[in-house]
Amino acid sequence: MGKIVLRLDRVMADRKMSLNELSEKVGVSNVNLSKIKTGKISAVRFSTLEAICDALNCQPGDILEYDPNAQSDDDEQKTADE
Repeated sequence: MGKIVLRLDRVMADRKMSLNELSEKVGVSNVNLSKIKTGKISAVRFSTLEAICDALNCQPGDILEYDPNAQSDDDEQKTADE
């Protein structure tokens, strides 16, 4: 099964926006944005995604990408448990 990959770091770099600047514009803590940026989350609120897209002038598809060949964290855990 594939995996959703977060590309926030790439979009931020394209827009030359720092984590601190995005945090201020979105109203989300640096810690939480950092988790989104590094993909260390399992969910994101639509309101947060909307605020990020507004601040970066992008579409959700610019930030979220589906990789059908990547193994999801759930799949990795199942393999480790077997």
